[in-house]
Amino acid sequence: MRQVLLAGTDLRVSRFVLGTASLHHLGRLPVQAAHLEAAAAAGFTHFDTAPLYGFGEAERALGLVFGGEPTITLTTKVGLYSPGGSDQGQGTMLARKVGGKLWPELSRAVADLSVERARHSFHDSLRRLRRDRVEILLLHEPAAGLLRTDEWQRWREFEGDRIGHVGIAGPARIVEPFLKAADPLAQVIQVSDGLDAHEADVVTRAGRSLQLTYGYFASDRSGRRGSEILSGALERNRTGAVVVYSRSRVRLVGFATIAAQEPPC
Repeated sequence: MRQVLLAGTDLRVSRFVLGTASLHHLGRLPVQAAHLEAAAAAGFTHFDTAPLYGFGEAERALGLVFGGEPTITLTTKVGLYSPGGSDQGQGTMLARKVGGKLWPELSRAVADLSVERARHSFHDSLRRLRRDRVEILLLHEPAAGLLRTDEWQRWREFEGDRIGHVGIAGPARIVEPFLKAADPLAQVIQVSDGLDAHEADVVTRAGRSLQLTYGYFASDRSGRRGSEILSGALERNRTGAVVVYSRSRVRLVGFATIAAQEPPC
């Protein structure tokens, strides 16, 4: 799969990034691991995850497959957490998700913008990922008015090389205040986008190039074919990468085919 130098960074990533928010739906860890291996074989070199995804299950699967693989790069996040923590095991995770249909607090994400919680979560993520650093650490849908930027900056500097780049992840309404304030934590912006509403234009209006975008299938209301959506997403984001997911290994190969057909910049 073609790679791109992610705008504003020194990081090269595959044009399609595999998101892992739904990876746990595949079932047992060996099945998840096989899916990740298939993605890498199809040319994915960057993977997006978070401790929230599958109550830590996605990070564990990534660590199992890519823990010692230097050609694979990763994004993980802090700020939104699994209720009860991200080391509860698959059985507890499934019980919470089922029970959450009746009692939402059992499965509802917990928002916490304290640096102390982020520090513990980040080091737990490194343990699950079996790595000593991540290339991108994103604040997961933070509320700008509740974030103490100076405190976060000091922590980021303390972590040193364990964090390559920091940034903000979320819909346009979440990332826009950070863009307007030129917040130093917003080195990397991961923002939802669509082929009709063009939500990610909030980034270009701030004089920034698009970096990581997602949500093209979820936002489509025009009945476009999958290949049309993917090609349109690449055209929208020429300077970064598009986060995608599929349960189908055949479609994983299809992502690489579509990226290969992309006209040169």
